[in-house]
Amino acid sequence: MRQYLLLDDNRAFAENLAEILRDAGDEATVVTRGDEAVRLARTTRFDALLTDMRMPGMSGADAVQQLRRVDPGLAAVVITAYPRQDDLETARREGLLAVLPKPVPIPTLVELLSGARRDGLVVLVEDDPALSDNLAELLRGRGFSCVTAASVLDADRILCAQPFAALVDLRVPGGPDGEALRRLRARYPRLPAFVITAYPNASLVQDAAGVFSKPFDPGTLLAVLETAHAARPAHAS
Repeated sequence: MRQYLLLDDNRAFAENLAEILRDAGDEATVVTRGDEAVRLARTTRFDALLTDMRMPGMSGADAVQQLRRVDPGLAAVVITAYPRQDDLETARREGLLAVLPKPVPIPTLVELLSGARRDGLVVLVEDDPALSDNLAELLRGRGFSCVTAASVLDADRILCAQPFAALVDLRVPGGPDGEALRRLRARYPRLPAFVITAYPNASLVQDAAGVFSKPFDPGTLLAVLETAHAARPAHAS
């Protein structure tokens, strides 16, 4: 049985979603303010957060950011009628499992939540949009949350609290080969980093957790990530 936290200032909408989740055998708690959600996260271990984006007071993006400080392993799903909001990009930089529209596609939501992984956040640094989108979709399909960057500067702007792994192309705009990898290592010294590259460089990949030369088999990459997730430190919950 999983526990979900639903944050939406429209209580009727949130209660309707909560009832659907409860009918499936899970537990769901509804709150209408971000500060309530943060307070509950300090005492209750939720498997995933479902939050609206546009709310009075604390926005959904702010809520994701503050909740991740309290519980870095929490998976987060944004449900919004305003998918083009600027603050949605802020939320994405925290690493999301999904962004879903209103009205919510219930089968998609239930499937996402059933496979959502705690402590399953992956940083993906790749400047090829098609490859980045494809990998992000595959990761989320396996229950991993994903935050993406397409340059060294984008990687510096990532705000996520505690990724368990990174997938990093060696050659992205904004710096010399390996610069994004170097900066991620400086920020997260113990983070397993898997290099994906068409230009392997032995001096840059010697400390990598693994190297995948393009073109590579995505299924093999996903299997390696699942192994890394299962082997993460015992204190991760």
